[in-house]
Amino acid sequence: VLASLPPALRAQPQLKIVTNAGGMNPLACVRAAARLLADAGLTDLPIGLVHGDDLLPRLSDLQLAGCDFAHLDTGQPLASQSPQVKSANAYFGARPIVAALEKNARIVISGRVADASLTVGPALHEFRWNWDDWNALAGATAAGHLIECGAQVTGGLFSPWEDLDLADVPLPLAELEPNGACTITKSPTSPGIVNRHTVAAQLVYEIGDPRRYQTPDVDVDFTSLSLSETGPDRVLVRSAVGRPPSDFYKVSLSYAAGFTASGQLLVYGPDCIPKAQRCADLVRQRLALANSEPTVWHVELLGAGDSIPGLHSAPADLREVMLRISVRDDRRSVVDRFTRELAPLITSGPPGIAGYATGRCPVRPVYAYWPCLVPKTLVPWQAETRTAAEWIV
Repeated sequence: VLASLPPALRAQPQLKIVTNAGGMNPLACVRAAARLLADAGLTDLPIGLVHGDDLLPRLSDLQLAGCDFAHLDTGQPLASQSPQVKSANAYFGARPIVAALEKNARIVISGRVADASLTVGPALHEFRWNWDDWNALAGATAAGHLIECGAQVTGGLFSPWEDLDLADVPLPLAELEPNGACTITKSPTSPGIVNRHTVAAQLVYEIGDPRRYQTPDVDVDFTSLSLSETGPDRVLVRSAVGRPPSDFYKVSLSYAAGFTASGQLLVYGPDCIPKAQRCADLVRQRLALANSEPTVWHVELLGAGDSIPGLHSAPADLREVMLRISVRDDRRSVVDRFTRELAPLITSGPPGIAGYATGRCPVRPVYAYWPCLVPKTLVPWQAETRTAAEWIV
């Protein structure tokens, strides 16, 4: 995408781009972007780097400083599990983004930051808000939350989907106002739809308590928001109420949790349900005979109601189901043995089985999620701005 932007960056000197595309290695992303821009003749274009979110190198020091990284659901401290931690990143807020923009960065690339903060940062910089303008920050946070999932607010994942053109569904636009209100819209020539229903659906998506949507910048009361359609594909969002945020950053931590594999076969016939269940039993029995029983074993009969267990019963005239078996174990050898037991069912199981031509299912490592918090005072953010030429090593 960046390769297409040099003409716009030249033609629009006020254009600024803020992105968390840096992922796990924002410095490498900045250097790659700098090389691309330099090749396009934009060697003097300032690029901001936001980093410091990677806690993995400092994990032991942070624990010694009193941070136990307690699991947000169970309350267990991280040390009690002694997991093999593979990554740990704090969700920064808008402050380092603003710092980079204050240094005249036209492109800001960060690692982990809260999604809504990508909108709060530019808004605070442009409107010159104070950090305690809680309602304005809340409004920008609502705008950021509404556009963070892209086409989900312009028709994607929308229940009345039948008449929508989703082949070229557009990304949304948020037009912010100095008081924190915003209008959610889209390009007038694009397909898709923006209305009160699409905006409301995205507003309550992945928020937890709607009275307290917590970000590093502000806590937002979404129940105070007013939504009104002001024109075709235009929804005004206003009346946000904000409060001071907590003194903690959320941390996204992952750890090694063994290995997994998932395989599936089509089972056909009027007796497809008992036949598929028997096939799963055969696989499990053969693994037991090989002393390779996995710790986690999960069987689904897709088409018989197992995608949402207990909601719908299987149709009386059902003629086919997709048998899917998933396993997990700390021992790779056990999971690997499971992957060898599906294809033999074709000739050593009941008749009416298909779908084996796709090959053996792969063994994949499992990285489990450990949500936790870290005091903001223990994790200083860093923001640097240099020209594209200066970033190139």
